[in-house]
Amino acid sequence: MRRTIYPQTVTRRTLIGTIGGAGLFAVAGCVGEEPDDEEDVDDGEEPDDDAEETDDGDGGEEDLDDDAEPEEGGERLAWHAGGTEGTYYPLSGEMKSIVEEHTPHVLQVQATGASVENVGSLDDGSADFALIQNDVAFFAFNGTGLEEFEGDPIESIRGVATLYPETIHIITRPEAEVETLEDLEGSPVNTGDLGSGTQVNALQILDTVGLTTDDFSEQNTGFGTAADQLRDGDVDAAFIVGGWPVGAVEDLSQTVDIEILNIDAETREALLDAAEWFAEDTIPGGTYDGVDDDVDTVSVQAMIATHEGVDDGIVEEVTAALFDNADDFSIKGEFIDVDSAQDGMSIELHPGAEAYFG
Repeated sequence: MRRTIYPQTVTRRTLIGTIGGAGLFAVAGCVGEEPDDEEDVDDGEEPDDDAEETDDGDGGEEDLDDDAEPEEGGERLAWHAGGTEGTYYPLSGEMKSIVEEHTPHVLQVQATGASVENVGSLDDGSADFALIQNDVAFFAFNGTGLEEFEGDPIESIRGVATLYPETIHIITRPEAEVETLEDLEGSPVNTGDLGSGTQVNALQILDTVGLTTDDFSEQNTGFGTAADQLRDGDVDAAFIVGGWPVGAVEDLSQTVDIEILNIDAETREALLDAAEWFAEDTIPGGTYDGVDDDVDTVSVQAMIATHEGVDDGIVEEVTAALFDNADDFSIKGEFIDVDSAQDGMSIELHPGAEAYFG
């Protein structure tokens, strides 16, 4: 059963040093640097994956088709999603349709490297709204958690609403004979795009069992490429963060045998103690071909964020459109609900969202 945790404090263990040492934000925080353009807009985490990912998948420059013009009194709003291989991008497409149907505004949805990059885009004003993970939001807003954030909080970002759990998938090749996290020592491991929320989560989890980047060969790509690496035997494991079922994992499981690593109870407890934004989660058996048993793991929360410079009325109108019409979502619709939209909110709420949620 899922439980959502409000991140009150951060217990700073050695994982912070590990993640900081990876220099994540040094790359992803350079917002002017365009993400890799590996995917077509028709790929799904992936628009055509009826299910999805997270936060984070392959980056890209693609925008959803946008010939519409704002109606009278409306604005063209920049909405930064995630990679086309993840849930953020197709979900943002549904949000675009809902907002444009029920408000005078137009959303310009852009594929990006997701959470960490999106924080920078909100801070410099190139994005009006973005989807990010609640843990990355907490790090940025509070100036902690990552070495690059220490003493330099990004206080301009604001919360709008939380959406759904983003489940940590640790996908392995059966031939690699990986039964525990510790078995990844000495292995090639894809921890997600450099600077992405996926990489942050992966390094936190590996550090919890005593593995640093000196102990394995780290590979950094988006979800689609990670799946190809597993298929080709180039990595033994890949971390993918997203609401199950993740499209890239579905596709992979239909072409080759995969396994999804259980995170044992002791490690899950240690993770929840060390990083309070994590929550326990389970991937139900049968979600992916060949994975018949439930998989115990952890998750973070996907959330909508904005920045303090966006007009209160616009934020309230966009928020109202999405949550007054939550039944229109086909992606993650079972989780997106006004009653749970502040569960796990990890940063200060925007006044426009506060006006809507009361």
